Amino acid sequence: MKKVIVFALAALTFAACQESLEEKAAREAELYTKKNCPSLIAKNMTMDSLTFEANTHTLHFYYTLSGEADTVGVMNQIDAKTLLLSELKNTTAMLAYKDAGYNFAYTYHSQKNPQVVIFQTVFSEKDYKAEAPAQKD
Repeated sequence: MKKVIVFALAALTFAACQESLEEKAAREAELYTKKNCPSLIAKNMTMDSLTFEANTHTLHFYYTLSGEADTVGVMNQIDAKTLLLSELKNTTAMLAYKDAGYNFAYTYHSQKNPQVVIFQTVFSEKDYKAEAPAQKD
């Protein structure tokens, strides 16, 4: 019986090692969504899902904005694009995907009117691997 268990574990380990980064991204996105979504990220912001778009190598994060945040233009007022890019550059959780040059998309929908996209952006390798501009003294 021990030999069967050891063999089964070895087979699973070998199979896991053979998983491509694309397969891993799709699996992890699906698992994350099943386990964690929807989830309240901040006041008036809910993460709805994470998907992987294999044809463009894009991890796509979907959110819903509610309450005061459920207004077109609100994300531009807080400079969401800069904040999201900074977070992406500094996170280690996505390191394998960043190293592979994957894209990261963020879409924020209105809770009042779900077909309305309040904010959307996509970051490519050129965005998150770009050097920060030199600061003036």
